[in-house]
Amino acid sequence: MKSLEAKRILLILGGGIAAYKALDLIRRLRERGADVTPVMTEAAGEFVTPLSVGALSASKVYGDLFDRDDEHDVGHIRLARDHDLILVAPATANILAKCANGHADDLATAVLLAARAPILMAPAMNPAMWENAATRRNYETLRGDGVRFVGPNSGEMAETGEAGLGRMAEPLEIVAAVENAFSQAPQPLRGRRVLVTSGPTYEPIDPVRYIANRSSGRQGHAIAGALAQLGAEVTLVSGPVNLPDPARVNVVRVETAREMLQAVEAGLPCDAAIFVAAVADWRAASPYASKIKKEGSGAPTITFEENPDILATIGHSDRRPRLVVGFAAETDNLLRNAQAKLERKRADAIVANDVSAVGGVMGGLDNTVHLITKAGVEDWPRMTKDEVAERLADWIAVKLGDGG
Repeated sequence: MKSLEAKRILLILGGGIAAYKALDLIRRLRERGADVTPVMTEAAGEFVTPLSVGALSASKVYGDLFDRDDEHDVGHIRLARDHDLILVAPATANILAKCANGHADDLATAVLLAARAPILMAPAMNPAMWENAATRRNYETLRGDGVRFVGPNSGEMAETGEAGLGRMAEPLEIVAAVENAFSQAPQPLRGRRVLVTSGPTYEPIDPVRYIANRSSGRQGHAIAGALAQLGAEVTLVSGPVNLPDPARVNVVRVETAREMLQAVEAGLPCDAAIFVAAVADWRAASPYASKIKKEGSGAPTITFEENPDILATIGHSDRRPRLVVGFAAETDNLLRNAQAKLERKRADAIVANDVSAVGGVMGGLDNTVHLITKAGVEDWPRMTKDEVAERLADWIAVKLGDGG
């Protein structure tokens, strides 16, 4: 049986350049057995034609709130009620704003306001629009109302020279989110409290400069989201990242390693702690109070001191969680260094990954990891970071379920 066999999906296309991806998305959904009914906003018609959308969906394309043929039986209510899922792709900043504030001035927003089915949105917009405070408020409001999101992703924009967070998720990512929305998977971590760290830390040198690394936080955030999907109560302690918060996760934002340790200790007790963050090993002992100036007298003198080792601190703590998992980001001697870390920091497992430049792991979408425990080494194939997260979350659920 196909994964979306006989599922009725109402696809709302917003007016953005990412609407062209919706054509492939329709094909992918139908390949998996879904019935797709399209609703196009007026602006969507500026990017793709109703003829193309209708041909790929094998369905009538709806668009007019006041269509005499459709509205004789209050068609917008029928569309809202006759489907198993409402998918908005692309979900523009305009659609997010209208939905968050209850507007219903066209067919798409009227359907969304009348919906009883789950709603899944795939945002797509310029990074400046995504980062705007109004968009962030609208996003948080919709999440609080139960709307699910997939993406946005980072990458090049349609605008020349523009890049950042705002690209619509790829069609197969959206399909996976649709399948997940329909899944009735058990939640083996319900009632468990799990803490996850993610991202880099910023260690100030002066008011404008800091020591950091290339971590995007994508892997840690994905793990937090995967654990929440399995029913865990998740606290995510995150360094500075340019990512949306995972759904149903309590996020604590920090900057420095010492702030991260403090937040982690405040999150105890918990059943498991997963330390994914790439914490800076060193900090300036005495950051300059003013911006350091180049004055021709040579480089400034900076004395460094070690940051706290968060994994080791918790691993050896009297309040140690039942399950402690660390990450080892190495550029050479990967397995040997990770195995030493397992013993030295009293972890139950180390997830080792090669972060040398050739692998493209830091900041990338994929990862190749090795799960190291006292029982040995599991070599996992190259996967997306979301797939790594799901596999690790399943492993954690088994370990907590069988007494560790």
